[in-house]
Amino acid sequence: MAATMNRKLGRTQDPAAPTRPPLFTKAFVMVAIAELAYFTADGVLLPALPRYVEGPLGGGNVHVGIVAGAFSLSAFFLRPFAGRQADLRGRRLLMVIGASIFSLSVMGYLVADSIPVLFVMRLLTGVGEALFFVAALAANVDLAPPERRGEAFSFASLALYVGLGVGPFIGEMMIDRFGYDAAWLTSIGLAITAAALALRLPVMRPEVDEAAPEQANHRLVHPAGLLPGLVLLATIWGMAGFLTFVPLYALDLGMSGAGLVIGLFSGIVVVIRSVGATIPDRIGAARATRIALVLTAVGLAVVGVVQTPTGLIAGTVVFGIGVALFTPALFTVAVEGVPANERGAVMGTTSAFLDVGLGVGPATLGVVAAVFGRASIFLGGSIVAAAGLGLAVTSKLGRRGAPS
Repeated sequence: MAATMNRKLGRTQDPAAPTRPPLFTKAFVMVAIAELAYFTADGVLLPALPRYVEGPLGGGNVHVGIVAGAFSLSAFFLRPFAGRQADLRGRRLLMVIGASIFSLSVMGYLVADSIPVLFVMRLLTGVGEALFFVAALAANVDLAPPERRGEAFSFASLALYVGLGVGPFIGEMMIDRFGYDAAWLTSIGLAITAAALALRLPVMRPEVDEAAPEQANHRLVHPAGLLPGLVLLATIWGMAGFLTFVPLYALDLGMSGAGLVIGLFSGIVVVIRSVGATIPDRIGAARATRIALVLTAVGLAVVGVVQTPTGLIAGTVVFGIGVALFTPALFTVAVEGVPANERGAVMGTTSAFLDVGLGVGPATLGVVAAVFGRASIFLGGSIVAAAGLGLAVTSKLGRRGAPS
Protein backbone atom coordinates (compact mmCIF):
# COMPACT_ATOMS: atom_id res chain seq x y z
CA MET A 1 0.00 0.00 0.00
CA ALA A 2 2.83 2.36 0.88
CA ALA A 3 4.53 1.57 -2.41
CA THR A 4 1.28 2.30 -4.31
CA MET A 5 0.95 5.63 -2.54
CA ASN A 6 4.56 6.50 -3.39
CA ARG A 7 3.89 5.78 -7.07
CA LYS A 8 0.79 7.96 -7.05
CA LEU A 9 2.79 10.80 -5.53
CA GLY A 10 5.61 10.32 -8.01
CA ARG A 11 8.08 9.23 -5.32
CA THR A 12 10.75 6.63 -5.81
CA GLN A 13 11.97 4.34 -3.09
CA ASP A 14 15.29 2.61 -2.93
CA PRO A 15 14.46 -1.05 -2.21
CA ALA A 16 17.91 -1.53 -0.70
CA ALA A 17 17.49 1.34 1.78
CA PRO A 18 17.10 -0.04 5.30
CA THR A 19 13.91 0.91 7.10
CA ARG A 20 14.26 1.79 10.76
CA PRO A 21 11.45 0.27 12.82
CA PRO A 22 9.48 2.84 14.82
CA LEU A 23 10.15 3.31 18.52
CA PHE A 24 7.79 6.09 19.57
CA THR A 25 4.55 4.20 19.20
CA LYS A 26 1.45 5.28 21.13
CA ALA A 27 2.00 2.57 23.74
CA PHE A 28 5.70 3.40 24.20
CA VAL A 29 4.95 7.09 24.72
CA MET A 30 2.14 6.22 27.14
CA VAL A 31 4.52 4.10 29.23
CA ALA A 32 7.04 6.96 29.27
CA ILE A 33 4.42 9.49 30.44
CA ALA A 34 3.22 7.09 33.14
CA GLU A 35 6.84 6.68 34.27
CA LEU A 36 7.28 10.45 34.37
CA ALA A 37 4.18 10.88 36.54
CA TYR A 38 5.27 8.08 38.86
CA PHE A 39 8.86 9.22 39.34
CA THR A 40 7.76 12.82 39.84
CA ALA A 41 5.52 11.52 42.64
CA ASP A 42 8.57 9.77 44.04
CA GLY A 43 10.66 12.93 43.68
CA VAL A 44 8.13 14.98 45.66
CA LEU A 45 8.88 12.76 48.66
CA LEU A 46 12.67 13.20 48.56
CA PRO A 47 12.87 16.53 50.44
CA ALA A 48 9.58 16.07 52.28
CA LEU A 49 10.42 12.90 54.20
CA PRO A 50 13.67 14.03 55.91
CA ARG A 51 12.07 17.34 56.86
CA TYR A 52 8.98 15.60 58.18
CA VAL A 53 10.99 13.12 60.26
CA GLU A 54 13.22 15.80 61.79
CA GLY A 55 10.41 18.36 62.14
CA PRO A 56 6.92 17.18 63.16
CA LEU A 57 8.07 13.69 64.21
CA GLY A 58 11.12 14.95 66.15
CA GLY A 59 13.60 12.38 64.81
CA GLY A 60 17.32 12.64 64.13
CA ASN A 61 19.76 11.56 61.46
CA VAL A 62 19.47 7.90 62.39
CA HIS A 63 15.69 8.02 62.12
CA VAL A 64 15.93 9.73 58.73
CA GLY A 65 18.21 6.97 57.49
CA ILE A 66 15.98 4.20 58.83
CA VAL A 67 12.83 5.65 57.27
CA ALA A 68 14.54 6.23 53.93
CA GLY A 69 16.15 2.79 53.96
CA ALA A 70 12.83 1.02 54.53
CA PHE A 71 11.90 1.82 50.96
CA SER A 72 14.93 0.01 49.51
CA LEU A 73 14.54 -2.90 51.93
CA SER A 74 11.11 -3.97 50.73
CA ALA A 75 11.84 -3.08 47.10
CA PHE A 76 14.92 -5.31 47.09
CA PHE A 77 13.06 -8.41 48.22
CA LEU A 78 10.03 -7.77 45.98
CA ARG A 79 11.73 -6.98 42.66
CA PRO A 80 12.36 -10.61 41.59
CA PHE A 81 8.77 -11.50 42.52
CA ALA A 82 7.52 -8.46 40.60
CA GLY A 83 9.46 -9.52 37.53
CA ARG A 84 8.03 -13.03 37.59
CA GLN A 85 4.48 -11.71 38.04
CA ALA A 86 4.95 -9.24 35.19
CA ASP A 87 5.84 -12.18 32.96
CA LEU A 88 2.85 -14.24 34.11
CA ARG A 89 0.16 -11.56 34.42
CA GLY A 90 1.30 -8.82 32.08
CA ARG A 91 3.15 -5.51 32.42
CA ARG A 92 0.01 -3.33 32.56
CA LEU A 93 -1.48 -5.01 35.63
CA LEU A 94 1.75 -4.73 37.64
CA MET A 95 2.19 -1.06 36.68
CA VAL A 96 -1.38 -0.27 37.76
CA ILE A 97 -1.09 -2.20 41.03
CA GLY A 98 2.34 -0.74 41.78
CA ALA A 99 1.29 2.88 41.28
CA SER A 100 -1.90 2.23 43.27
CA ILE A 101 0.00 0.72 46.21
CA PHE A 102 2.40 3.66 46.09
CA SER A 103 -0.51 6.12 46.34
CA LEU A 104 -2.12 4.14 49.19
CA SER A 105 1.16 4.13 51.11
CA VAL A 106 1.53 7.91 50.79
CA MET A 107 -2.05 8.26 52.04
CA GLY A 108 -0.68 6.63 55.17
CA TYR A 109 1.82 9.49 55.50
CA LEU A 110 -1.16 11.79 56.07
CA VAL A 111 -1.94 10.02 59.34
CA ALA A 112 1.59 8.91 60.30
CA ASP A 113 2.09 10.56 63.68
CA SER A 114 5.12 8.51 64.71
CA ILE A 115 8.31 7.20 63.14
CA PRO A 116 7.30 3.49 63.41
CA VAL A 117 4.06 4.17 61.52
CA LEU A 118 5.94 6.09 58.84
CA PHE A 119 8.48 3.26 58.64
CA VAL A 120 5.72 0.77 57.87
CA MET A 121 4.26 3.07 55.24
CA ARG A 122 7.69 3.38 53.63
CA LEU A 123 7.92 -0.42 53.45
CA LEU A 124 4.62 -0.35 51.57
CA THR A 125 5.97 2.38 49.28
CA GLY A 126 8.85 0.07 48.40
CA VAL A 127 6.36 -2.64 47.43
CA GLY A 128 4.70 -0.26 44.99
CA GLU A 129 8.09 0.79 43.65
CA ALA A 130 9.15 -2.80 43.00
CA LEU A 131 5.96 -3.66 41.11
CA PHE A 132 5.80 -0.50 38.99
CA PHE A 133 9.49 -0.11 38.20
CA VAL A 134 10.15 -3.68 37.09
CA ALA A 135 6.96 -3.90 35.01
CA ALA A 136 7.71 -0.56 33.33
CA LEU A 137 11.26 -1.69 32.45
CA ALA A 138 9.89 -4.88 30.93
CA ALA A 139 7.31 -2.85 28.99
CA ASN A 140 10.08 -0.65 27.59
CA VAL A 141 11.80 -3.78 26.27
CA ASP A 142 8.62 -5.29 24.85
CA LEU A 143 7.63 -2.15 22.97
CA ALA A 144 11.07 -1.40 21.49
CA PRO A 145 12.51 -2.99 18.34
CA PRO A 146 15.53 -5.15 19.29
CA GLU A 147 17.94 -2.84 17.44
CA ARG A 148 16.61 0.21 19.32
CA ARG A 149 16.49 -1.14 22.89
CA GLY A 150 19.41 0.97 24.07
CA GLU A 151 17.67 4.05 22.75
CA ALA A 152 14.43 2.94 24.43
CA PHE A 153 16.14 2.55 27.81
CA SER A 154 17.81 5.95 27.38
CA PHE A 155 14.50 7.75 26.84
CA ALA A 156 12.74 5.72 29.53
CA SER A 157 15.42 6.64 32.06
CA LEU A 158 14.87 10.31 31.26
CA ALA A 159 11.45 9.97 32.88
CA LEU A 160 13.19 8.84 36.06
CA TYR A 161 15.79 11.60 36.07
CA VAL A 162 13.36 14.35 35.11
CA GLY A 163 10.84 13.15 37.67
CA LEU A 164 13.40 12.91 40.46
CA GLY A 165 14.79 16.30 39.38
CA VAL A 166 11.50 18.21 39.19
CA GLY A 167 9.70 16.42 42.01
CA PRO A 168 11.80 17.85 44.88
CA PHE A 169 11.13 21.41 43.73
CA ILE A 170 7.41 20.68 43.70
CA GLY A 171 7.62 19.03 47.11
CA GLU A 172 9.49 21.91 48.73
CA MET A 173 7.13 24.45 47.20
CA MET A 174 4.10 22.57 48.55
CA ILE A 175 5.61 22.29 52.03
CA ASP A 176 6.64 25.95 52.19
CA ARG A 177 3.28 27.24 50.95
CA PHE A 178 0.72 24.77 52.24
CA GLY A 179 2.40 22.27 54.57
CA TYR A 180 3.31 18.61 54.49
CA ASP A 181 -0.18 17.35 53.71
CA ALA A 182 -0.08 19.27 50.43
CA ALA A 183 3.15 17.50 49.47
CA TRP A 184 1.66 14.09 50.29
CA LEU A 185 -1.51 14.87 48.34
CA THR A 186 0.51 16.05 45.34
CA SER A 187 2.48 12.81 45.34
CA ILE A 188 -0.73 10.80 45.65
CA GLY A 189 -2.29 12.64 42.71
CA LEU A 190 0.72 12.01 40.50
CA ALA A 191 0.80 8.31 41.40
CA ILE A 192 -2.91 7.96 40.64
CA THR A 193 -2.24 9.66 37.30
CA ALA A 194 0.44 7.07 36.58
CA ALA A 195 -2.00 4.25 37.38
CA ALA A 196 -4.69 5.81 35.17
CA LEU A 197 -2.25 6.13 32.26
CA ALA A 198 -1.11 2.54 32.71
CA LEU A 199 -4.73 1.39 32.47
CA ARG A 200 -4.78 2.66 28.88
CA LEU A 201 -1.90 0.36 27.87
CA PRO A 202 -2.22 -3.04 26.23
CA VAL A 203 -2.00 -6.02 28.59
CA MET A 204 1.56 -6.88 27.48
CA ARG A 205 1.50 -10.44 28.77
CA PRO A 206 4.06 -12.44 26.78
CA GLU A 207 3.23 -15.91 25.56
CA VAL A 208 4.89 -18.76 27.38
CA ASP A 209 7.77 -20.34 25.50
CA GLU A 210 6.73 -23.98 25.42
CA ALA A 211 10.25 -25.02 24.40
CA ALA A 212 11.80 -23.44 27.48
CA PRO A 213 12.56 -25.62 30.52
CA GLU A 214 9.66 -25.82 32.95
CA GLN A 215 11.65 -24.23 35.80
CA ALA A 216 12.34 -21.18 33.60
CA ASN A 217 8.67 -20.26 33.75
CA HIS A 218 8.57 -20.26 37.57
CA ARG A 219 11.92 -19.02 38.86
CA LEU A 220 12.09 -15.73 40.71
CA VAL A 221 15.83 -15.12 40.55
CA HIS A 222 16.79 -15.40 36.89
CA PRO A 223 20.41 -16.46 36.33
CA ALA A 224 20.69 -14.21 33.27
CA GLY A 225 20.13 -11.20 35.54
CA LEU A 226 22.83 -11.99 38.10
CA LEU A 227 25.96 -11.00 36.17
CA PRO A 228 24.46 -7.73 34.85
CA GLY A 229 23.18 -7.10 38.37
CA LEU A 230 26.65 -7.43 39.88
CA VAL A 231 28.07 -5.06 37.27
CA LEU A 232 25.19 -2.67 37.96
CA LEU A 233 26.00 -2.83 41.67
CA ALA A 234 29.61 -1.83 40.96
CA THR A 235 28.49 1.46 39.42
CA ILE A 236 25.56 2.23 41.72
CA TRP A 237 27.83 1.73 44.74
CA GLY A 238 30.01 4.68 43.74
CA MET A 239 27.11 6.78 42.45
CA ALA A 240 25.22 6.41 45.72
CA GLY A 241 28.29 7.47 47.65
CA PHE A 242 28.87 10.39 45.30
CA LEU A 243 25.32 11.75 45.60
CA THR A 244 25.27 11.24 49.37
CA PHE A 245 28.59 12.84 50.26
CA VAL A 246 29.37 15.35 47.51
CA PRO A 247 27.35 18.10 49.28
CA LEU A 248 29.70 17.80 52.27
CA TYR A 249 32.80 17.30 50.14
CA ALA A 250 32.09 20.49 48.19
CA LEU A 251 32.05 22.42 51.45
CA ASP A 252 35.35 20.78 52.45
CA LEU A 253 36.85 22.20 49.24
CA GLY A 254 35.70 25.73 50.06
CA MET A 255 32.74 25.81 47.69
CA SER A 256 29.48 27.39 48.79
CA GLY A 257 27.58 24.20 48.08
CA ALA A 258 27.15 21.30 45.68
CA GLY A 259 24.28 22.71 43.65
CA LEU A 260 26.51 23.38 40.64
CA VAL A 261 28.06 19.92 40.83
CA ILE A 262 24.80 18.01 41.17
CA GLY A 263 23.14 20.16 38.52
CA LEU A 264 26.06 19.53 36.15
CA PHE A 265 25.87 15.79 36.79
CA SER A 266 22.10 15.66 36.18
CA GLY A 267 22.35 17.86 33.10
CA ILE A 268 24.99 15.65 31.49
CA VAL A 269 22.86 12.55 32.08
CA VAL A 270 19.74 14.19 30.63
CA VAL A 271 21.56 15.53 27.54
CA ILE A 272 23.33 12.29 26.70
CA ARG A 273 20.25 10.15 27.24
CA SER A 274 18.24 12.39 24.94
CA VAL A 275 20.59 13.71 22.26
CA GLY A 276 22.84 10.66 22.48
CA ALA A 277 20.13 8.08 23.11
CA THR A 278 21.23 5.95 20.14
CA ILE A 279 24.86 5.59 21.27
CA PRO A 280 24.49 2.16 22.96
CA ASP A 281 22.78 0.76 19.85
CA ARG A 282 25.30 2.28 17.43
CA ILE A 283 28.49 1.16 19.18
CA GLY A 284 27.06 -1.98 20.76
CA ALA A 285 25.58 -2.34 24.23
CA ALA A 286 28.43 -4.47 25.61
CA ARG A 287 31.10 -2.02 24.39
CA ALA A 288 29.10 0.93 25.71
CA THR A 289 28.89 -0.80 29.11
CA ARG A 290 32.66 -1.24 29.29
CA ILE A 291 33.33 2.34 28.18
CA ALA A 292 30.87 3.59 30.78
CA LEU A 293 32.60 1.64 33.54
CA VAL A 294 35.98 3.09 32.52
CA LEU A 295 34.60 6.64 32.60
CA THR A 296 32.87 6.02 35.91
CA ALA A 297 36.05 4.73 37.55
CA VAL A 298 38.22 7.52 36.09
CA GLY A 299 35.75 10.27 37.00
CA LEU A 300 35.48 9.17 40.63
CA ALA A 301 39.26 8.80 40.85
CA VAL A 302 39.77 12.38 39.59
CA VAL A 303 37.32 13.68 42.21
CA GLY A 304 39.18 11.84 44.98
CA VAL A 305 42.75 12.58 43.84
CA VAL A 306 42.47 16.19 42.60
CA GLN A 307 41.07 17.66 45.79
CA THR A 308 40.13 21.09 44.42
CA PRO A 309 36.89 22.58 43.04
CA THR A 310 38.35 22.20 39.53
CA GLY A 311 39.08 18.54 40.18
CA LEU A 312 35.58 17.99 41.51
CA ILE A 313 33.95 19.60 38.48
CA ALA A 314 36.22 17.84 35.95
CA GLY A 315 35.73 14.49 37.62
CA THR A 316 31.99 15.02 37.75
CA VAL A 317 31.88 15.64 34.00
CA VAL A 318 33.67 12.36 33.26
CA PHE A 319 31.65 10.50 35.87
CA GLY A 320 28.37 11.91 34.55
CA ILE A 321 29.13 10.77 31.00
CA GLY A 322 29.87 7.28 32.30
CA VAL A 323 26.64 7.06 34.30
CA ALA A 324 24.62 8.42 31.36
CA LEU A 325 25.86 5.66 29.06
CA PHE A 326 25.87 2.88 31.61
CA THR A 327 22.30 2.02 32.58
CA PRO A 328 20.71 1.92 29.10
CA ALA A 329 23.62 -0.14 27.80
CA LEU A 330 23.64 -2.58 30.71
CA PHE A 331 19.89 -3.27 30.68
CA THR A 332 20.10 -3.83 26.93
CA VAL A 333 22.85 -6.39 27.51
CA ALA A 334 20.80 -8.03 30.28
CA VAL A 335 17.87 -8.92 27.99
CA GLU A 336 19.89 -10.02 24.96
CA GLY A 337 18.76 -13.51 23.95
CA VAL A 338 16.12 -13.64 26.71
CA PRO A 339 12.63 -14.90 25.70
CA ALA A 340 9.84 -12.34 26.07
CA ASN A 341 8.15 -14.32 28.85
CA GLU A 342 11.35 -14.21 30.97
CA ARG A 343 12.31 -10.55 30.53
CA GLY A 344 10.38 -9.42 33.60
CA ALA A 345 12.25 -11.94 35.75
CA VAL A 346 15.59 -10.74 34.33
CA MET A 347 14.66 -7.10 34.94
CA GLY A 348 13.56 -7.95 38.49
CA THR A 349 16.78 -9.81 39.27
CA THR A 350 19.06 -7.20 37.74
CA SER A 351 17.30 -4.15 39.18
CA ALA A 352 17.32 -5.66 42.70
CA PHE A 353 21.02 -4.81 42.79
CA LEU A 354 20.03 -1.13 42.57
CA ASP A 355 18.63 -1.35 46.08
CA VAL A 356 21.75 -3.10 47.36
CA GLY A 357 23.96 -0.35 45.94
CA LEU A 358 21.75 2.50 47.13
CA GLY A 359 21.49 1.01 50.62
CA VAL A 360 24.95 -0.46 51.22
CA GLY A 361 27.08 1.94 49.15
CA PRO A 362 26.74 5.08 51.29
CA ALA A 363 27.02 3.09 54.54
CA THR A 364 30.25 1.31 53.62
CA LEU A 365 31.83 4.36 52.00
CA GLY A 366 30.90 6.37 55.09
CA VAL A 367 33.00 3.96 57.16
CA VAL A 368 35.86 4.38 54.68
CA ALA A 369 35.58 8.15 55.06
CA ALA A 370 35.70 7.89 58.85
CA VAL A 371 39.02 6.05 58.62
CA PHE A 372 40.74 7.66 55.61
CA GLY A 373 38.98 10.98 55.05
CA ARG A 374 36.12 12.12 52.84
CA ALA A 375 38.09 12.07 49.58
CA SER A 376 38.53 8.32 50.02
CA ILE A 377 34.80 7.90 49.39
CA PHE A 378 35.31 8.66 45.72
CA LEU A 379 38.48 6.60 45.47
CA GLY A 380 36.62 3.68 47.03
CA GLY A 381 33.80 4.08 44.52
CA SER A 382 36.37 4.18 41.72
CA ILE A 383 37.92 0.92 42.89
CA VAL A 384 34.52 -0.81 43.00
CA ALA A 385 33.67 0.47 39.50
CA ALA A 386 37.03 -0.82 38.25
CA ALA A 387 36.20 -4.21 39.79
CA GLY A 388 32.92 -4.12 37.86
CA LEU A 389 34.86 -3.41 34.67
CA GLY A 390 37.12 -6.37 35.37
CA LEU A 391 34.09 -8.59 35.90
CA ALA A 392 32.47 -7.37 32.67
CA VAL A 393 35.63 -7.99 30.64
CA THR A 394 36.65 -11.35 32.10
CA SER A 395 33.12 -12.74 31.96
CA LYS A 396 32.63 -11.42 28.42
CA LEU A 397 29.41 -9.70 29.45
CA GLY A 398 27.18 -9.19 26.44
CA ARG A 399 28.79 -12.00 24.44
CA ARG A 400 27.36 -14.91 26.38
CA GLY A 401 24.62 -15.76 23.86
CA ALA A 402 21.20 -16.85 25.00
CA PRO A 403 21.10 -17.46 28.70
CA SER A 404 20.45 -20.94 29.96
